[in-house]
Amino acid sequence: MLFRSCRVLVTGGSGGIGLAIARDFRDAGARVHITGTRGGAGDYDEDLSDFEFASLDVRDTQAVEALAASFEDLDVLVNNAGANLIARNEWEPDVFEESVAINLFGAFRLAVRCKPLLAASGLGGGGSVLNVASMSAFIAVPFVPGYGAAKAGLVQMTKNLGVAWAKEGVRVNAVAPGIVDTRMTAGMKGVEVLEKPELERTAMGRYGLPEEIAPAFLFLASPAARFITGTTLCVDGGYGAN
Repeated sequence: MLFRSCRVLVTGGSGGIGLAIARDFRDAGARVHITGTRGGAGDYDEDLSDFEFASLDVRDTQAVEALAASFEDLDVLVNNAGANLIARNEWEPDVFEESVAINLFGAFRLAVRCKPLLAASGLGGGGSVLNVASMSAFIAVPFVPGYGAAKAGLVQMTKNLGVAWAKEGVRVNAVAPGIVDTRMTAGMKGVEVLEKPELERTAMGRYGLPEEIAPAFLFLASPAARFITGTTLCVDGGYGAN
């Protein structure tokens, strides 16, 4: 198995894209740790028994620091935890700031704290940080200005960390999904003003599935991608090409 004996951490791995990523790494032989915001793995409808679970709010800087300190080794960090705050109106400055904190600040802190472990990884091609970006990093999505700003920041962060850490053997890349059928997009379904423009812009004309996004992360973490760092791979059904 490609990732046999590797240790992988997927934040926000209790559902959606994060869970699909965690399952793919597990199936490839990795020992996978996931985080979620609930108290324990048993608090979720999904079967998370194959993973080591830690409760984490990425806005809690002390909790992020403690999580990083709990690892003795790590080969792949997937910064997936995130949320949009559309229900609370991201045009309110305090809500905008919170959205950026959820989607950007925690990812940076965790990456920095995990870097020494990733630099010591024996994985072919080196240890990896993999960030979950969004097509909202590249185009205007006015109903989630904080989320979009944070994801754009994540793309730039990926470039900077990828360049800064390349000589230390740590690769940093991101994946930007298009519109994917998850809990985050559930509120769009059937709401024409939200859903129709997104599907019309997607060349394939449909929602993606979490399991169609996850393989990109395994590729970017694998030795096959050993010469790739600082880049964002769009997995979007042609959304960005329109």
